[in-house]
Amino acid sequence: MNAAAQPLTYTRRGEFLAGVRATIPLILGAIPFGIIFGALGVGSGLSAAATIGMSLFVFAGSAQFIAVGLAAQGSAVAFIVLTTFVVNLRHALYSASLAPYMKHLPQRWLLPLGFWLTDETYAVVITRYAQDDASPYKQWFHLGSSVFMYVGWQIWTLIGIVAGQQPGLAQLGLDFAMSVTFIGIVVPLLINRPMVVCALVAGATALLTYSMPNKMGLIVAAVAGIAAGIAMEVAMTPRRAQPPGISGEREVSP
Repeated sequence: MNAAAQPLTYTRRGEFLAGVRATIPLILGAIPFGIIFGALGVGSGLSAAATIGMSLFVFAGSAQFIAVGLAAQGSAVAFIVLTTFVVNLRHALYSASLAPYMKHLPQRWLLPLGFWLTDETYAVVITRYAQDDASPYKQWFHLGSSVFMYVGWQIWTLIGIVAGQQPGLAQLGLDFAMSVTFIGIVVPLLINRPMVVCALVAGATALLTYSMPNKMGLIVAAVAGIAAGIAMEVAMTPRRAQPPGISGEREVSP
């Protein structure tokens, strides 16, 4: 048999390392984001232990920034929890799209992968899950991306805590790298007209609702984008031909 015709052999280790490699381009944009969080955490009055603890047990970049800002303002714990919950509701959308590929996995897989789910990891694993091949270890690809992101985030937070003693770090504009990362996540996924419409409507709505309290504009934008995408997909779907007598018109006897 020709070597080129031999079927590919998938392994747990191979999928894990492939997940790590696929996440590297996206993780580069998250590095300054994590460093700035560590610096702002200690600069806002949190202890080093509390700052790293938030990265360990919350592990949600945008929600962590919001929580630190609210904590610095002396907001109530319940209000901080509610606000970060609203910001992270987008993960419910991620979970819904991943569910068909992961429903066969036991809880020992679902719980850690659910906790480790980030925007960057979602972007690479949804593409891997959707690939039509015979690999039985795609969850190991997911695990590789998740662990790589999680360990890296802790390292960058620690670097930020140390660098937080240096003045002017937050004013360097390094957080712009995160915006570039999100653009890199979204653009490759715009492969058809409904997805493009969904992104455009969600983006426009997010701008229009930016001033809403507690970041509720993010949820409004997500719902508007989904609705627009579904509407476009329905509009593009050809209607099935109806059999005679179903349309409601009376048939004329010959």
